[in-house]
Amino acid sequence: MNNRTASAKAAQPATPVNFDVPAGACDCHTHIHPDPEFPFFSGRVYTPELASPEEMTALHKALHMERVVIVTPSIYGTDNSATLFGMAARGPTARGVAVIDDKTSESDLDVMGKAGIRGVRLNLATSGVNDPSVARPRFTAAVERMKARGWHVQIYTNPAMIAAIKDLVMASPVPVVFDHFGGAKATLGVEQPGFADLVDLVKSGKAYVKISGAYRASKLVPDYTDCIPLAKALISANPDRIVWGTDWPHPNSVTPADKKITDVTPLFQIDDGRLLNQLPVWAPDAAIRKTILVDNPAQLYGF
Repeated sequence: MNNRTASAKAAQPATPVNFDVPAGACDCHTHIHPDPEFPFFSGRVYTPELASPEEMTALHKALHMERVVIVTPSIYGTDNSATLFGMAARGPTARGVAVIDDKTSESDLDVMGKAGIRGVRLNLATSGVNDPSVARPRFTAAVERMKARGWHVQIYTNPAMIAAIKDLVMASPVPVVFDHFGGAKATLGVEQPGFADLVDLVKSGKAYVKISGAYRASKLVPDYTDCIPLAKALISANPDRIVWGTDWPHPNSVTPADKKITDVTPLFQIDDGRLLNQLPVWAPDAAIRKTILVDNPAQLYGF
């Protein structure tokens, strides 16, 4: 069945959090697709189920997360309205990351900045842009626009692309943030091509990485144990450049071959409580967990 009522809603934590989450903790990667009144982009590659601010608030209450970063997903193109709607629903505890293009004016960015947008996202994954000759000028243009604002550039990509743009990231005057373990695959371990480049960028302080969406890096449900070496390598490289996120509501960005792009693809059902409980495995030191959950997001997003 493709309709909303027949399929599951956005996941809520089934497992209680088993450690003390520090005050001011932040979920640094979420999405809101609240209602058909925010139309999806015609060029999207999937159609997710809906996910509302109310559902997100319930999630974060269960996870003891006080702050949130909402990221505009590819389904909206460069329309950031749903993200701004979600941020407004959360008030001063929310920040956002927008998707822009050449048609996005400086005054548009001014308005978004007042609402709490603190960066822009380059999606070099979902849209299939894996060509460095395309990525390099896109990245350079984004950095130029963000420089005067002190915003960051967030990139959804893979280790091969990270290796191809490493020199640009090293020279960037603004922070660069890589989503979801930099797109590394847990089965390939820390020796996979490009992962050492990501570690170098984190170590240098030039890049942040989100240890988020472990289920995108790993197929070892439910604890994604093969992510442990990746997470530990990144944290030990520089704990001041690591942030954590759920990737709620866990969209499946691949439309099944027998479905149309306009058909609803159900959200992944991920136990975010169990996912959060991996953080003490990855970072056994409570002080480092506070750095990851509280201090780094406060600095990067301006809480």
